[in-house]
Amino acid sequence: MKLVRFATGGGGGPRYGIWRHDHIRALTGNPFEGVAETSERHAPHEVTLLAPCNPTKIVAVGLNYRDHAAELGMTIPEEPLVFLKPPSAVIGPGDTIRIPAVSSQVEHEAELAVVIARKAGNVPPEDAGSVILGFTCLNDVTARDLQKKDVQFTRAKSFDTFCPVGPWIETGVDASDLAVECRVNGELRQSSRTSRLIHGVEKLVSFVSSIMTLEPGDIISTGTPSGVGKLEPGDTVSVTVEGIGTLENRVEAERI
Repeated sequence: MKLVRFATGGGGGPRYGIWRHDHIRALTGNPFEGVAETSERHAPHEVTLLAPCNPTKIVAVGLNYRDHAAELGMTIPEEPLVFLKPPSAVIGPGDTIRIPAVSSQVEHEAELAVVIARKAGNVPPEDAGSVILGFTCLNDVTARDLQKKDVQFTRAKSFDTFCPVGPWIETGVDASDLAVECRVNGELRQSSRTSRLIHGVEKLVSFVSSIMTLEPGDIISTGTPSGVGKLEPGDTVSVTVEGIGTLENRVEAERI
């Protein structure tokens, strides 16, 4: 099931719905507290898709593919290397990534993202599935030059628009072996499979929940494969995860 968050013309929304091929069926409530289908239907062109959840935090994982660690010349950490992206960085499908004037090397990072269903802490790996609502696509946009300069991740990962998410939450997919790809202007830049993750989804949910309480709608992004590369104003970047869909965003320079 594809859960979307959408707005309609005239300021209606945000609301949740189910994407049903040629239409969206509106829901009452939200999938974190309980929903019911309504008779209200919208054609896709009648709505604006928003980021499919409104997280209190985005917990991202660095160096979770060996090939990505190698291309950055970094040692694979013994435990998952986690960092936070702020909710203010989140944008939805079709929104614009803005390159800040202070960076000359903004890069794409295609990732599978986990959406948390309910409040949870200290979750054993074998119980991780019970706190997962579903999965979506995420682009962990990064100012690589600032990351290298700062020797930590916060500034480089946190600019407004640096966390595109969407297009929806897929609840009916096995995330253990999915293709993850990134294209820029149609050119394939990144391609791998989630079966090559160093730390899999269940371990990541357990590990993160042992550090901080996870809230409904929070996101854990599982890391990016090799092939990260520079984004330029005018580019169109897409992240595709097999069994989920494609998240597409335009890129522009920050307007000062």
